[in-house]
Amino acid sequence: MTVLTYLLTRIDLLLYLTTCILLFFYWINGSTSKGKMPPGPKPLPFIGNLNLVDLKKPYESLMELSEKYGEIFTIHFGPKKMVVIAGYSAVKEALVNQADDFGERAVMPIFKLLAKEKGIVFSNGEPWKAIRRFTLSTLRDLGMGKKTIGARIQDELIPLIENFKSHNGEPFNTTLIINCAVSNVICSIIFGERFDYDDPMFKNIVEITMENARLVGTPKVMLFNFFPRISTLLGVHKELKQNYDDLSEFVLKRIKHQRQELNPNSISGYIDAYLMKQEQESAKAEKYFDNENLVWSVLDLFAAGTETTSTTLRWGVLLMMKYSEIQKKVQEEIRTHIKQGQMPAVDDRRNMPYTEAVIHEIQRFANIVPLNVSHTTPSDVYFRGYCIPKGTEVLPFLTSVLYDKTQWETPYEFNPNHFLDEAGKFVKRDAFMPFSAGRRACVGESLARMELFLFFTGLLQTFTFYPPPGVSREDISLKPGTGFILFPLPHLVCAKLNY
Repeated sequence: MTVLTYLLTRIDLLLYLTTCILLFFYWINGSTSKGKMPPGPKPLPFIGNLNLVDLKKPYESLMELSEKYGEIFTIHFGPKKMVVIAGYSAVKEALVNQADDFGERAVMPIFKLLAKEKGIVFSNGEPWKAIRRFTLSTLRDLGMGKKTIGARIQDELIPLIENFKSHNGEPFNTTLIINCAVSNVICSIIFGERFDYDDPMFKNIVEITMENARLVGTPKVMLFNFFPRISTLLGVHKELKQNYDDLSEFVLKRIKHQRQELNPNSISGYIDAYLMKQEQESAKAEKYFDNENLVWSVLDLFAAGTETTSTTLRWGVLLMMKYSEIQKKVQEEIRTHIKQGQMPAVDDRRNMPYTEAVIHEIQRFANIVPLNVSHTTPSDVYFRGYCIPKGTEVLPFLTSVLYDKTQWETPYEFNPNHFLDEAGKFVKRDAFMPFSAGRRACVGESLARMELFLFFTGLLQTFTFYPPPGVSREDISLKPGTGFILFPLPHLVCAKLNY
C-alpha cells in the first residue's frame, strides 16, 4: 500500500495533519478574518529590525522607514513588535478620531520595574483615569492656566535674570540655571514653595532629573526595553534605578513633612490636595489614591514640568544666538508692546504675534520629544485597512508630524513664518503637536505655554545673546545630543544687557 493510499484511507489522520498546518499558518500570520498587519521590513532572527535602526538617533531611522513603508508600518525591535504611525493625518486620526482605540499606555519594562505602572504617565485603566482627572482638577485649582501662575513665573524670572547678569557678559552654561528656574515653578505647585538656586538638595534633584531624561533615551536602556531579561542580568538599569530611588526618598520625606503640617483650610500645593483626597477616599473599596501613586504622580509632574520647558528655552537661547536677525525682530516687538521696566505679562501674548510665532517654531524645530511615549491597543483595532491586534505597542511618531513635508513649507529649517500669515498675524497650525494629542496629551500644556512666553520674552527683553569670542554664528551646531529628550549639545552663551 502506497503512502498516498494509506493517507486517503485514514481520514482522521488527514484531518489532523490539515488542522496542524492551518494552526501553524494561523500562528504565523494571525487570523485571516481579522485582516492583515501593516507592512514593514522583514525581521531577522533575535534582533528583528535593529540592523535598520540607529539607536542613538532612532527618530531619523524611523523617518527613513516611513518614506519607504508609508504612514503606518510594523517594525520589530528584537522580539518586540511595534506599529509606527507617521505623518500628521494618520497620527491625528489615531489619537483624536480613534482616541479610545489608542488610549492605553504601552507597558515599558524599565518603567514597569521602576514605577510599577503607578502615577500619571505609565498607568492605565481606572487608576489612571482617577489620578489624571484629580491632577487636572487640582492643577486648575492651583492656578494652572490662570494669572496667578503667571505671577509665580514672573517671580521666578527675577532671580533668573539676576543670575544671568552676574556673569557680566562672559560666557557661561545656561543648563542648570534654566532648569532650576523652570523647576521652581512646578515645585511651587507641587510643594507649595520654591527653592534657592544654591540649595544643594534642590540642585541635586534637578541634576538627577536631567540625567534621567538623558539615560532613558540611551541605547542601553532602549535595549533593556527590548530584551529585559538579558539586560537585567547585565545590570544596565542600575544607574537609572538608583536615581529614581534617590528622587523617591526625597519625595517621601516631603510627603511625611506635609502630612504632619497639613491644614485642611490652607492647601498650598499638589501634595496637600492629594493627602486631603486620600482621607476622602479612605472608606472606598477601590483605593487609587495610595502613597505609591502619590510619589509617582509627583515624580511625573516634576520631570515633565522641568525637562521639556527648560530644554525648549535652552534651544530658544541657542537659536537666537545663531539667528541674530530673528532675535532683533523679537526684541523690537517687545519694545513696542511692553514698557521699559515693566515685566512681560500673559496678556501681552495676544499683541505679540512674531514672538509667539518664534516660540512655536522653537518647539516645532527643536522636536524635543521625537518619539513620543508609546501607546497600546486595548482591543483589536482596525485602522486604515489594517488590523492591529490587541496589546500591540503603537508609536504615534511626533517627529513625522512636526517635520511633515505636506504640512510645513520648510520642515527642516528654522522658520517662524510657519506661524504667520501674509499680514504678519499669528496663525495656529493643526500639525503643531509638541505636547502630543488626545487622551494622553501632556497635562501641563497650558503651564508650559505660559512659562515659555514669560521666560523667553523676559530674557530677550533684558539681554541680547551672542556666541562666545572665537565662535561664529555659522559654527553654532543645531545637532541634538542623545536622550529621550533632544537636548542642545553643550555650549556657552554670552548674555549682554540691553540697557
